[in-house]
Amino acid sequence: MVQLLTPDGERVPHPDYELDPTPGELRGLYRDMVLARAADGEGVTLQRQGELALWPSLLGQEAAQIGSARALRDDDHVFPSYRDHGVALCRGLDPLHVFRLFRGVTHGGWDPADHNFHLYTLVIGSQVLHATGYAMGVAAEDAGTAVAVYFGDGATSQGDVSEAFNFAAVYNAPIVFFCQNNQWAISAGNERQSRVPLFRRSAGFGFPGVRVDGNDVLACLAVTRAALARARSGAGPMLIEAFTYRMGAHTTADDASRYRDPVEVEEWRGKDPIARLGLHLRTTGLADDEFFARTDREGADLAADLRASVRGMPDPGLADAFGRTYGSEHPLVAEELAWFREYSASFVAAEEG
Repeated sequence: MVQLLTPDGERVPHPDYELDPTPGELRGLYRDMVLARAADGEGVTLQRQGELALWPSLLGQEAAQIGSARALRDDDHVFPSYRDHGVALCRGLDPLHVFRLFRGVTHGGWDPADHNFHLYTLVIGSQVLHATGYAMGVAAEDAGTAVAVYFGDGATSQGDVSEAFNFAAVYNAPIVFFCQNNQWAISAGNERQSRVPLFRRSAGFGFPGVRVDGNDVLACLAVTRAALARARSGAGPMLIEAFTYRMGAHTTADDASRYRDPVEVEEWRGKDPIARLGLHLRTTGLADDEFFARTDREGADLAADLRASVRGMPDPGLADAFGRTYGSEHPLVAEELAWFREYSASFVAAEEG
């Protein structure tokens, strides 16, 4: 497993993946992770207060998302899953787009071309095929860019992922498969999902795979950067298994205490990705107390802004809910809208009668 920063905050070399970040870049990675955790924590809180319908937390996976996302170029394309809020922040997406989706006041749409960040996908694994097809198109146009697709360990049990691996290999697509192995597919642990480490699956399809410490933001940055450069060079796809841990529940609809050992959770809290880089910054003198306090304030301000904005979101009109399914009016949707209006009016008539 590739590791460049130990849980004790000590830098260690790796023969295949070198990284020499500046102090400013290290502080930037720390700040990114703190902001991602702040936004994510606000999502959990707002759902518990009834302001959101659901929230899939990224808690514990900040290093995997921030490290890999900061390896991307602006002209690369990203296909996320549904808990990749840290990647969204790094791509410059307004986080309110994500909050609108989970509040249920939009269908979750944003223009993917604005940040080369495609739509969240809640259907497990399907975005892996979408990304592979997009990468094949990128290669056909000789665009010189790469595609990164994010998915979890649970998605690897879906046939879609195996199909995508095969197409990507056969067509030498410029794609990086970034699997965040948080070790739990809802309540199914790794041992019930695969007999071999996930990164080894790619060998059967004819392309390389590597396991990286998913709580080490530097290792995730270095490995993803190399994989993207490889893809852009025409050498084909690569699988990265970021070995991490979901410290929270699968979503706010889940109670992880029913199937996880609390000892295991505490063990992984000791490998917290933010604390790890923070310890390195402190022990090397690359950041002082003022930096950490300022970063914490930024996170608190972001959370407060999100809270106020979410609570102020207007409810969508009925025409919006039905009218944004297709690009132009569709007769079946129009029929369903007419039926729903008639149905809703029946309650008013009953109350008046």
